[in-house]
Amino acid sequence: MTSSKATKRPPIHMIDTEADTLTNLAISVEERLPQVSALLMEEIGRANVHSAARMPRDVVTMRASVEFVDEASGAARTVQLVYPGDADISAGRVSILTPVGAGLIGLREGQSIQWPDREGHYRKLSIVKVTQAPQAA
Repeated sequence: MTSSKATKRPPIHMIDTEADTLTNLAISVEERLPQVSALLMEEIGRANVHSAARMPRDVVTMRASVEFVDEASGAARTVQLVYPGDADISAGRVSILTPVGAGLIGLREGQSIQWPDREGHYRKLSIVKVTQAPQAA
């Protein structure tokens, strides 16, 4: 049996302030959501961290809208990646504290990642398009 490390994950990027906020969030849910907490901490730990001003526009950041394809089913979805308090799956707002949310953060358009779903099955998620949220005035 191959481990989850068998497939090399693509390089990812995060905004410095988001990485700090997400670290605190992952630590705060460690007991309640151990799988997602561990996955998110692992992603933060391997991310290339940038200031918001230097972040490439095609990188999935918090509040960005992401069009991706689940390669197993061929289903395309567009979601907005949000903090837990703003999550509303019926409105397409996916929490960073879900397996798919933790898998999408930091990826760029054209990248794919092998990522576990809630049942622990690995799925290939491919990023088609990233649209940044308008900046607050």
